[in-house]
Amino acid sequence: MTDQNEPPVAGLLLAAGGGRRLGGRPKALLEHRGRPLVEHAVAVLRAAGCSRVHVVLGAGADAVRARADLSGCVLVDNPRWAEGMGGSLRAGLGSLEGTPARAALVSLVDQPGIGPEAVARVLAAHRDESSLASAAYDGVRGHPVLLGAAHWAGVAALATGDQGARAYLRAHRTQIAIVECGDVARAYDIDTEADLRHLE
Repeated sequence: MTDQNEPPVAGLLLAAGGGRRLGGRPKALLEHRGRPLVEHAVAVLRAAGCSRVHVVLGAGADAVRARADLSGCVLVDNPRWAEGMGGSLRAGLGSLEGTPARAALVSLVDQPGIGPEAVARVLAAHRDESSLASAAYDGVRGHPVLLGAAHWAGVAALATGDQGARAYLRAHRTQIAIVECGDVARAYDIDTEADLRHLE
């Protein structure tokens, strides 16, 4: 039974990456503040106001399930995670079909510099299922991205390789509400060994 009082925006965390440039360590399991990075990312979404959180797993999915506390989350497997972020985004959006969610707030597991304040700003841009919004950092668009349900099929159709929603957003850029977050967050990615200095 679905909760009729459930907020219309679900958090969608893409956490399937294999950390190819990190020696093949799944990004979800990198340690940050004493816990796996995926736990930190889920906590940020919840603190920002997303009570429903779907987490897309891929690399090391069994180990992530065993080591990370993801209780209360809907876990979505992307067996084709190695093909890139596009497949994870498609899997995540597909998992929201049939839920009360009318929009997805998409965030990435490897951006611990983006905290609840920035995520809440993007969440506040939600109006209805036609909403499109994106965080920006000094004017440069980034994550999280809010995708109203009216856009999910179009996003999924163009999400290939590592593109994610980029192609769709480029085609609909005039409809995107830009939410500046550079004053409250840092949008670095944990991609290489050098980036590990950002973890605490």
